[in-house]
Amino acid sequence: MSENKKATRDGFGDEIVELGKKDSRIYVIDADIGKSCKTGAFSKALPQQYVNVGIAEQNAAGVAAGLAACGKIPFVVTYAVFGSLRMCEMLRQEACYTNLSVKLACSHGGVTPANDGASHQCIEDMGVLRTLPNMTVIMPADYYATKKLVAAAAEKDGPCYLRFTRDKVPVIYDENTEFVIGKAHQLQDGKDVALIANGDTVAIALEAAKLLEEKGLSARVLDMHTIKPLDVDAVKACISDIGRIITLEDHNIINGLGSAVSEVVAQEGRGVVRRVGIQDQFGMSAPYERLLAMNGITKENVVALAEELVKKF
Repeated sequence: MSENKKATRDGFGDEIVELGKKDSRIYVIDADIGKSCKTGAFSKALPQQYVNVGIAEQNAAGVAAGLAACGKIPFVVTYAVFGSLRMCEMLRQEACYTNLSVKLACSHGGVTPANDGASHQCIEDMGVLRTLPNMTVIMPADYYATKKLVAAAAEKDGPCYLRFTRDKVPVIYDENTEFVIGKAHQLQDGKDVALIANGDTVAIALEAAKLLEEKGLSARVLDMHTIKPLDVDAVKACISDIGRIITLEDHNIINGLGSAVSEVVAQEGRGVVRRVGIQDQFGMSAPYERLLAMNGITKENVVALAEELVKKF
């Protein structure tokens, strides 16, 4: 894992320009926060493929659905809290019900908005949107994963939600790493515990795995960048090969990655899961790392949970 850090919203901003230049069907529908969501370069390079609807997120969903119905590939861009919650009904009725290729590309996912406070931090979005039929839900782990998964989402039929970080996160991959929507990316194998993470918590999983190795325990680390459709086979392999799973997410532990993995474990009728994530509480204005620590989203907590699981099961 590189010491270099980049926000995943920057990966989106760079990739969407490249995609738009290659394919005139690519549109950006901006809700007047292009500076924060990194659409400025697109608006300058491709003004004929750029629409700013103003601070009107619900209208943005309708505009995008209209463009998608005409064969375009629109990316609606806003903050995660507004895109998932304020736009939810419009996405349901106009994009998911009709199964149109509307792509929702949202920055400021999880608690990465940090000092912006609870009103701008979004801990519910992936859970809300994964319940909508036809919706694909993705959170890339770093800058390069973002570029590849944004490109994959543009090619995929149907609605997609892409969630990005405001803060910089460690670079894990390089430009040659390939990703497939719906298929987990295994970063390392292990036999004592499986760590399944997505987004900014993948780096924490890797750090925890390193600490566990020093303690004589080996961890399988999966980047579950797509929580819908979940890579069920990868989860089943963790159950059959290891049986002990810890999920990590910068999202409410209710209805997010941990819940999705737990559903598979429950259906299999064996295995045990511990969920690391936001503890069903709102955030506050505080540094990003402090907000994670307040919810136990730390490498030390993951190590303690892993040791407990190995000892108990």
